[in-house]
Amino acid sequence: MAGSNYLLDTMIVAAYLNREQAIRDKLRDISVYVASISIGELFFGAYHSAQVANNVKQIRDFAALCTILTCDLSVADRYGQVKHSLRVKGRPIPENDVWIAAVALQYELTLVTRDAHFDRLDFLTVEAW
Repeated sequence: MAGSNYLLDTMIVAAYLNREQAIRDKLRDISVYVASISIGELFFGAYHSAQVANNVKQIRDFAALCTILTCDLSVADRYGQVKHSLRVKGRPIPENDVWIAAVALQYELTLVTRDAHFDRLDFLTVEAW
């Protein structure tokens, strides 16, 4: 799945949902994947917002356009490897981001993000949008 296949981080999806044109332009005609963890983070934000129904609908509509990747035994194994690597380095990242990195690694996808802390994972292919 490598190459032009991207796993979108939560912040990138949020930028898309907020109609950021640069992100929308980049996502045309490419394969897009999103981790179920990111969808969960987006739903949390939606339920915590002033426009719950509208935001939940936007997330559901967006999710229908993507392939949602879930956590299984292989992803859990990758999670353990990533978290161990970060602990050894003494450089943790947020828990959900460890899961997102594990999904990207398991499926050999380029992680698209705006979070610089993903650069702590030398073995992860990352693009900053």
